[in-house]
Amino acid sequence: MQYLNENIWFPNVNEASLEGVLAIGGDLSVKRLLLAYKSGIFPWFESDAPIIWWSPDPRFVLFPEKLKVSKSMKQVMRNKDYTVTINKDFKSVITECSKIKRNGQTDTWITNSMIAAYVKLYEMGYAKSVEVWCGDVLVGGLYGIDLGNNVFCGESMFTKESNASKVGFITFIQNTNYKLIDCQVYTNHLESLGAEDISRNTFMEYL
Repeated sequence: MQYLNENIWFPNVNEASLEGVLAIGGDLSVKRLLLAYKSGIFPWFESDAPIIWWSPDPRFVLFPEKLKVSKSMKQVMRNKDYTVTINKDFKSVITECSKIKRNGQTDTWITNSMIAAYVKLYEMGYAKSVEVWCGDVLVGGLYGIDLGNNVFCGESMFTKESNASKVGFITFIQNTNYKLIDCQVYTNHLESLGAEDISRNTFMEYL
């Protein structure tokens, strides 16, 4: 495991631990974050911990053509109770996502410094948000990094109403030209939508 300083670099992803930890430290500058995502690496840490950089093997991903939409979700989509937008309110989406805890973590992993960094990425055109509205109320959404090379790196999603985040995710996938959606690590929720494990080497080939 490497300890990073002010120099912007990362070790080869094959140096990651069995759990996927590659490096510790550094910062959340735009330059470093972009290098990370383009190198198959992402930050994930708690608010009271140093920045931890991950590159797990296997990698959990979704191929858009393999998206699974259940009969019940098709009915929800047809009912049109929700309106889906793109890049209408990025900061609200990431802020709401920051209130959701990941499995195995006792604190939020989307810290104030993370929010500031990703808002900057959004303002520069590298990050994207999907909003789900019920009337004029934001009830769900997701955000991630657009690498501009047919890969979208999903970061987090939230929902305040039943199926709202699924509606946003499905609508986004059904209207995308991405070849691959990076979901990072396994979740039951995303597996039900068609996500699967691939090797880190295969993921790197897509990058």
